[in-house]
Amino acid sequence: MRDWKGLGIYAIKRIFLMIVTFLIILTICFILIRLLPLNPGSVAPGTDPDIFYDRMVALGRMYEENGEYYPTPIFEQYIRFWSDLFFPGIDPITGEEMSRFGYSWSINASGVNPWDIMVQRFPPTILINVYSMVIAVPIGILLGIYMALKKNKWQDYTLSFLVMVFISVPSFVYALLIQTTNYALGQPLPSLVSSVEAPWVSWEMFQAMILPVIAMSLGSVAGYSRYTRAELTEVLTSDFMLLARTKGLTRFQATVRHAFRNSLVPIFPMILGEFISVLSGSIVIEQVFSINGVGNVFLTSITQSDYDLFLFVGMFYTIIGLVGGLIVDLSYGIVDPRIRMGGGKQ
Repeated sequence: MRDWKGLGIYAIKRIFLMIVTFLIILTICFILIRLLPLNPGSVAPGTDPDIFYDRMVALGRMYEENGEYYPTPIFEQYIRFWSDLFFPGIDPITGEEMSRFGYSWSINASGVNPWDIMVQRFPPTILINVYSMVIAVPIGILLGIYMALKKNKWQDYTLSFLVMVFISVPSFVYALLIQTTNYALGQPLPSLVSSVEAPWVSWEMFQAMILPVIAMSLGSVAGYSRYTRAELTEVLTSDFMLLARTKGLTRFQATVRHAFRNSLVPIFPMILGEFISVLSGSIVIEQVFSINGVGNVFLTSITQSDYDLFLFVGMFYTIIGLVGGLIVDLSYGIVDPRIRMGGGKQ
């Protein structure tokens, strides 16, 4: 029987610690980013200085003295940041409500709300991750089951060797090899996703995403195969499996009904964690295949010194990681009733 009370108490503690952790990370990143120099020339070529400085003053990041602009003290900026987040002021240029998250100057010389940029970049990131999960999860689990059933045979040794190779090699190496092979074959598939002008959910765009999806799936397939083999191999040697066989169940029936279900306890949270990370994207893969997704935005914010966008995307990644870790931990107690959260007794 699941200990729902203990699970609830554990969840409340974890949420509190998650909020504290997020605030600490946000404060550190905020201070480090705001200490960097900020001027129109370093943010984006072509930025209108008047618009830039007017908004920086309205946001409390700078102040004017004798015709010169100086950065506001960090503590005042931090207080103003939280104030604008809940009670934004008025934009001196448009007369409308100010952006709660600052302005990105790398996309448009007049400044753009970072949230608007992220919303535009979500579709390709979500699609490429969903496609890779649909491929990686079933193939990885099936390979793991096959390896466990063929333990210590040549099939197991061969697949185990390939799994270790795919896990050890970084994904960007696969991406470059896949692109090189595609060029050598005369480009039967688009090498760059940005070169295809079609709706995100369309056959043309699906074809353009095949190569990056393969590059992202190889490592995941290897990971699922290894974990499934390890867990299933241990369960297959358990005493209750011998009892199931003596009661007349075939090896296939005992494996599917009993062994596989028990081995899913540590594998399911792994799948759940990857599903949660769908929004985070892959910085390297998106850059190699020219995908205008969330990962590409993060890299652009770094290379172009777009500090407000960098802080926003960085905190987005932090939230995804913290929430993902919490849900994965809680899933153990939901999947297996024998597990009690928060250090309670079995």
